[in-house]
Amino acid sequence: MILEALNYAATWKVTTPPHRPFIRSSIDLWSRARRCKAQWAEHEENTRRAILAAASAASPRRTAVILGSGLLRDVPIRPLAAAFDTVVLIDLVHVASVRAWLAAQGLKNIRLIERDLSGYDLLHAGRPVEPLDFLRRVPYLDFVASANLLSQIGRGVKRRMKLQPDAAMPEDAVSRLIHAHVEGLAQLPAKTCLVTDTSFDLIDRNGVLRESTDLMAGVKLPPQKAEWRWPVAPPGEESRDYRIEHHVGAWF
Repeated sequence: MILEALNYAATWKVTTPPHRPFIRSSIDLWSRARRCKAQWAEHEENTRRAILAAASAASPRRTAVILGSGLLRDVPIRPLAAAFDTVVLIDLVHVASVRAWLAAQGLKNIRLIERDLSGYDLLHAGRPVEPLDFLRRVPYLDFVASANLLSQIGRGVKRRMKLQPDAAMPEDAVSRLIHAHVEGLAQLPAKTCLVTDTSFDLIDRNGVLRESTDLMAGVKLPPQKAEWRWPVAPPGEESRDYRIEHHVGAWF
């Protein structure tokens, strides 16, 4: 708890006020990732491998952008920094521990940007929902990866609509914003990679599947290049009576 409190306080100082409400969820993720380090290792390695495979096809290699860079556990930051002139990391929050780690690595070509990538405000305002349109104005853009972000956009929007009901938001907001992210990525003039969990299973202690939930809100994705399972909540993490496993895919 002390480490979490210190990381929270340090992150608060370096986060812009509009994004401070999201610090708690980032610290919670940081804590769970540390607890589940062994169980998440394969998923993180698979994600890094997919990103590197996609990035290897980029030529030239001037600017790379990682959407949803998060804790960098699933981002091959050192190889990317070595391969590209500039690597831009974009997320709602960059926790202080990640900022400190980057500084310690001495990586001079890394840039951090805070940004809401969901497109929620665009949809709410009745504007064209193009949450990734800003990337078209990034100079010398050669590679973009969306790293385990898409399902979080859906869950975040769903949670926000529940806590802040607003008649201006259409009922299909979640699916529209997920679709906008996928389409926006596909239309970029750069090599791209999408890694996302698409559904999750709740499995009881006897191995019986009790629930399966679609995380894409009905949006159909093309066949993936790779797929695997991610034990997000091993037995005992949320309950002794069940575990939660996510289905993950990679497209590049």
